[in-house]
Amino acid sequence: MTRPAYILTASCTDTVGVVAAATGFMAARGALITEMSHYVDEEAQTSFLRLAFEDDAEGPDAAQELSDAFRSEVARRFGMRFAVHDKSRKIRTLIACSRQSHCLNALLHRWAGGHLPIEITGVVSNHEDQRSLVEWHQLPFHHFPIEPGKKPEQEAKILALFEETESELLVLARYMQILTPHACALLQGRAINIHHSFLPGFKGARPYYQAFERGVKLIGATAHYVTLDLDEGPIIEQDVGRVDHSMPAKELERLGQDIESTVLNRAVRWHAEHRVFVNGNRTVLLQH
Repeated sequence: MTRPAYILTASCTDTVGVVAAATGFMAARGALITEMSHYVDEEAQTSFLRLAFEDDAEGPDAAQELSDAFRSEVARRFGMRFAVHDKSRKIRTLIACSRQSHCLNALLHRWAGGHLPIEITGVVSNHEDQRSLVEWHQLPFHHFPIEPGKKPEQEAKILALFEETESELLVLARYMQILTPHACALLQGRAINIHHSFLPGFKGARPYYQAFERGVKLIGATAHYVTLDLDEGPIIEQDVGRVDHSMPAKELERLGQDIESTVLNRAVRWHAEHRVFVNGNRTVLLQH
């Protein structure tokens, strides 16, 4: 019989015995480690650790009980910042979009197929274009148009919806609006954006046409956490595609949209799997 599964994420000043203490804690309580990743940032002298494990702890308070035990037996000794997550619990996620559908459609497709460990609480947009797609997936669609001079009020509705739905992550799936400093601060580490370039790159409208005019050889996309510095938050994932002079701007746009969709899905999945650690203005991504 399969036991309940959990994920431990931890970081602390690097020193001797960090990994041994965490694995020893697991062994002492008969927990089975199913995956382990560890990385040391030598410049920052910081140790990052992710353990997936099975344990006999059950019930709604099991993760908290494990957390309390780990704090008492290990974390306090090393000054760890840590969390214990119930692996079966999916991250409650609100998606924001505008007119374009490629990123939204890719997220919904992977979510519907069970490939994204998230629970979508709804989709919000400043346009009506994606209502039919969202409602076809039997998800709530919220249309919050932006009236002239009332953008702060529209954003306040999104933040209120985020709280009302008990969402834990906001995904900007080509939501073509800049969040205010208030929203960026409120959602720090809880909002992921997809940028239409291999940052730094072409900003503003019609980026692929700008790229075409400059004769670029690589186009790409960047998924990052939202911060006060526009398009400069900690990068989670990037990818590129090679292009050449024979490809028209429309083909660059098609290829770029495919990359955007893939990169955003990876970033959301890795965040939901508790693989991403913010390390200053960078991230540490602990894979298998």
